Amino acid sequence: METPRPLILISNDDSINAPGVHHLADCVRSMGDVYVVAPAHPHSGQSAAMTVGAPLRINEYPCDKEGVRMFTVDGTPVDCVKLALHAIVPRRPDIVLAGINHGSNSGVNVTYSGTMGAVLEGCIEGIPSVGFSLLHHSLKADFKFSTAFVAKIVADVLASGLPDGVCLNVNIPARVMPEGIRVCRATRGKWVDGYKRYLDPQGIPFYWLTGKFVNFEPEAEDTDEYWLRRRYITIVPVKSDQSATDMIKPLADRFDTD
Repeated sequence: METPRPLILISNDDSINAPGVHHLADCVRSMGDVYVVAPAHPHSGQSAAMTVGAPLRINEYPCDKEGVRMFTVDGTPVDCVKLALHAIVPRRPDIVLAGINHGSNSGVNVTYSGTMGAVLEGCIEGIPSVGFSLLHHSLKADFKFSTAFVAKIVADVLASGLPDGVCLNVNIPARVMPEGIRVCRATRGKWVDGYKRYLDPQGIPFYWLTGKFVNFEPEAEDTDEYWLRRRYITIVPVKSDQSATDMIKPLADRFDTD
C-alpha cells in the first residue's frame, strides 16, 4: 500500500488575504497535501483566544495552487486549528504551521502572538508545530529570501519530528538574505508606553495601542534579538506547558499544608 503524502495544516493571524500565508503554502506544497485554514479577518495579538458562546462558520476560499485547499473561519487562529482538526482535514495532520506572520514574534511577543497561539494549539494536540514570522509588518513585504530556509526547517520537522510538548517559534530578518540559522532563547524585555491618547470629534478621549519594545539584555549572545540584529534566522523552542517546575520544591516548602 502506498504511503500517503504528509498532510500539512497551515493557519495564521493576519487572515486568509495576507500574502504571508500564501507564501508559506507555496514553500511547502511540494512536500505534501496542504490545507490552509485561516481567519476570515485579521486577529493579530489574539494569543490563544478562542470563541466561546458564538457560532463559527467555515467557507472554502478560492485557490488555484495545486495540492492546496484553503478555508476561512470567522474566528481566531486557535479556532482555526481546532475547527480544522474537528471538521475540515481528512485525517490527523503530520505538521501544523502558522504564518508567515507580517511582523516580529521574537522575545515576549510570543506571549501575545495569534500566530504562536495557533502553533501552541497544534503542540497541545501532540502534532509537531512551527510558527514563522518575518520582521516586516507591511502587506507588501518581500518573502523571497525566506523560501529556502522555511522549506529546510519544515522538511527537517516532517522527517524527524519534535520533542513532545515543544514547538518552534521561527523569526526571519527582513530585506536581506539571512546569514544562517541560530537556535536560541527568547530575549527578556517588555513593551513600554503602550497607548496613545486621542480625542474624537466630540472631544471624548480614546486610546490607540502603540509602544516600543525594550530589550533588557541587548548584548546577550544566546537570544533571538541578538541574532536577528546580525541577520540570522532564529529558532526558539517553546513549551506548551508553562509550569515553572524548578520552583515547585521551593514554593512547596513555603505553602504546602496537610
